[in-house]
Amino acid sequence: MKRTEIVQLLKPEFYQAHLEQTVLLMGWVKAFRANRFIALNDGSTINNVQVVVDFENFDEEIIKKISFHSCIKVSGKLIESQGAGQSIEIQAEDIEILGESNPADYPIQPKRMTMEYLREKAHFRMRTNTFSAVFRIRHAVAYAVHKFFNDKGYIYMHTPIITGSDAEGAGEMFRVTTFEPQQAPTTEEGEVDYSQDFFGKATNLTVSGQLQAEIGALAFGKVYTFGPTFRAENSNTSRHLAEFWMIEPEVAFFDIMDDMDLAEEFVQYLINYVLDNYPDDLAFLDKRIQDEEKNMPKEKRRPMGLIEQLRFVVDNDFERITYTEAVNILRNSKPYKKGKFEYDVEWGTDLQAEHERFLVEKKFKKPVIVRDYPKGIKAFYMRLNDDQKTVAAMDVLFPGIGEVIGGSQREERLDVLIERCEAAGIPAEELWWYQDLRKFGGAPHAGFGLGFERIVQFITGMSNIRDVIAFPRTPGNAEF
Repeated sequence: MKRTEIVQLLKPEFYQAHLEQTVLLMGWVKAFRANRFIALNDGSTINNVQVVVDFENFDEEIIKKISFHSCIKVSGKLIESQGAGQSIEIQAEDIEILGESNPADYPIQPKRMTMEYLREKAHFRMRTNTFSAVFRIRHAVAYAVHKFFNDKGYIYMHTPIITGSDAEGAGEMFRVTTFEPQQAPTTEEGEVDYSQDFFGKATNLTVSGQLQAEIGALAFGKVYTFGPTFRAENSNTSRHLAEFWMIEPEVAFFDIMDDMDLAEEFVQYLINYVLDNYPDDLAFLDKRIQDEEKNMPKEKRRPMGLIEQLRFVVDNDFERITYTEAVNILRNSKPYKKGKFEYDVEWGTDLQAEHERFLVEKKFKKPVIVRDYPKGIKAFYMRLNDDQKTVAAMDVLFPGIGEVIGGSQREERLDVLIERCEAAGIPAEELWWYQDLRKFGGAPHAGFGLGFERIVQFITGMSNIRDVIAFPRTPGNAEF
């Protein structure tokens, strides 16, 4: 007999057509009450199915081996449930133990456990309801990313993980080398001689695939990357990872306005996909947040429930303002005048999360896109505006989290790009190929970057970014 997945079994059209028939299930025991009722889950859905065991029909040794998170194979009759809480249940006819579990030694207990504890047991945490929901949604968002761009005719590019350039100019990169520690050859000046290394030059793990994606955009018209990126930033916060995934579309013949249109359409598509296809997981995570915050002081609670927050994004057109307008709004706001912002607001400095959230949650009550930032706080490749003070950059701001997307129109004018590189201290020979793109058939183009874990964190409502990636890499932690 072919196994039926629980997600299929629980669909009304399936179980109504198979009532009183024998089905085969395999899964893990989430509970075994009164030696009679098994809550069985196979990972295909957050929902369990109840298996009813008639003790008299089974060997006592089999019953003894059924415990929390043992793995079993069950065949039985699919019947309408007589109890509350489920439409159908399985009347067990045969049970086989596939894998035993000793509840006393099992690290994951059927009780509340802290997120910190579960991170230490990352090889088991996906078995909890919270993390099974999170990682199903992570899968859904990844699928939706590819579907969105594929359906629009974008080419998927795999940009290099090992690179000789620093796209962000941050300098916080992981070195890639085959040299043995303390045995690296040196130049006459006493510096490491990377010309003798594997690649013949100093190389790093990438922080972005954007620069290489520009090569693709100026050949195919529109491309996107979706791959791992790395930052050697010693930040132990709920928003930072040393290894994370980035989504970066790059489009020829786009200006900053087109870029903003694409960003708004894209994130709304991702959220709508999850709302439409994973309602049970979202409902579970929404209730989890409500239960977690019900005893908190009002000022510490989230501004809105999880599903309400997602609807806030998909049901509203995004407000669009310039950086200068944002600064003026913030400086004229009551929180600023009453000294309630932790950070000052001044033209020429970057906006902080508290400022971004004020614009979204208090001022406009909708997602916001801020554009035309001062050139001094943005990267060299962003197109210089006619005022010579700002660049055609944009950030998409969401409730509760602030910035989720950063992008720009790229500088397509060779002379301006050379000046910007010089001002940033970037040697011309380091990005000779990037300048070549402007020499031979250069074109206006634009793109943006969306941190994959950041959007999954927003959609799932998890408070720490380490809880939306299976095995987080952070300062001092490379376990599993």
